[in-house]
Amino acid sequence: VQLQASGGGLVQSGGSLRLSCAASGFILDYFSVGWFRQAPGKEREGVATISDNDDSTYYADSVKGRFTISKDTDRNAVNLQMINLQPADTGVYYCATRRTQWTPDFDEYDYWGRGTQVTVSS
Repeated sequence: VQLQASGGGLVQSGGSLRLSCAASGFILDYFSVGWFRQAPGKEREGVATISDNDDSTYYADSVKGRFTISKDTDRNAVNLQMINLQPADTGVYYCATRRTQWTPDFDEYDYWGRGTQVTVSS
């Protein structure tokens, strides 16, 4: 049973990346999934979440209009499309699942995968 984030890299300001959170050993669509990030010297913060049952989404204000979370059920994954990236988006990005009913917040995500580094240069 594993979650693995991938797709990070180095990109210039204004660029785009697509992150993928792939699950193995369980069906990811049965859970709400969240993306989080942690910048150097800062606390981890929520970025985006997607509901297990009706695909409702929730975004941090800082990424609204630039990031899109979506399911890729064929690949048992959840993607995070990021456009117009800024240096402030730099950090390690993690995905996590939540067993409780989805709510529009970043709480109760308790199963975490390894992160992927996103670096945005100015």
